[in-house]
Amino acid sequence: MRAFIFPGQGSQAVGMGKELAEASNTAREVFEEVDHALEQSLFKLMCEGPEDELTLTENAQPAIMANAIATLRVMEKEGGKSLPDLCDFVAGHSLGEYTALCAAGALNLTTTAELLKLRGQSMQKAVPVGEGGMAALLGADIKKASGLAKASAQGEVCTVANDNDPTQVVISGHVGAIERAIAAVKDHGIKRGISLPVSAPFHCSLMQPAAEAMEAALAETTIMPPVVPVFANVTATAENDVDHIRELLVDQVTGTVRWRESVGNMSEAGVEQFVEFGGKVLSGMVKRINRDVETVSLISMDDIENFLKDA
Repeated sequence: MRAFIFPGQGSQAVGMGKELAEASNTAREVFEEVDHALEQSLFKLMCEGPEDELTLTENAQPAIMANAIATLRVMEKEGGKSLPDLCDFVAGHSLGEYTALCAAGALNLTTTAELLKLRGQSMQKAVPVGEGGMAALLGADIKKASGLAKASAQGEVCTVANDNDPTQVVISGHVGAIERAIAAVKDHGIKRGISLPVSAPFHCSLMQPAAEAMEAALAETTIMPPVVPVFANVTATAENDVDHIRELLVDQVTGTVRWRESVGNMSEAGVEQFVEFGGKVLSGMVKRINRDVETVSLISMDDIENFLKDA
C-alpha cells in the first residue's frame, strides 16, 4: 500500500516549481490557475523571490500547495493514471492537509488556493507580532514535551503544536512561555530547544481568531467526498465524511498536528511506501517514525519519471 504526503510551511524556497513549469504544460497550468485565483503573480514570486516575501505566511502556504499539486498533476499526466490507481491514502502536514484534500478531489484548486491565502492572512493577524513564538524541541518525545510546556506556561499559553516524530516536537504559545521552555529543556531530559523564525504561534489557542475566520469561510465552501481517505492532523485517522472534514479543518488551526501518530496509523493500515510531493522534510520524519517503510520525494521531472517506472 502507498500513501501520498504533502509538506507544510518551511518547505518553500526561491526557485520552487520553476524547472517543472519549464518542462511541463501541466505544471504551468496549475501555477497559472493559482495566480488567477489569488489575483497575484505568486509563481513569479516563487521563481524569483525575494525570499522574505515568499516566506510570508500568506504567500508560503498557497505556494507550497501549488508546487505540490503541480508535481502531482504532472505525475498523473505522465503516468496516465488517476490518484486512486496510485495511492491508498493521502495526508498533509498542517497546510499540507489542504493540499491532500485538493489532491483527493475534495477541494478544487482555486478554492484551495483561496482558503490557504485566507488561512495565512488570518493566522498572521491573530496575534500581534512579537507576542507569540514557537520552538522545536530536539530529542523530545510527546510526553517530555507536554511536561515541559505545562511547566513553562505559568498562566500563559504554551502547548504542543506539532508532534512530528519520536525525536522532534514543536511547542507554541506566548513568547515568554516559549523562552522559559527553551531555558528549561535540560531539566526535562530534552536535548535542545530552538526558537523558530516564525511570524505567529501556530497550532495553539492563540490562533482562535484565525479558526473563526476559517470556520466562516469553510461554511461557504463546497467539499466533495475524497476519492481516497484523508488522514486528518487532529485525529490522526482516515476521514471520508465531508461534514467531519470541514469541522476538522477548523479544529486544526488551534489543534496539535499529530503527524507521528498519523504515519504510525497509516503504517498499521498497511502502507509500506510514502511518497512526498514538492519537498523532503516529511520523508525524513517518516523514516524516524518507521524505519521499515520506503520513502520517495518527488520534486523534479527526473524524480517523477523514475517513480513511474516502478509505480
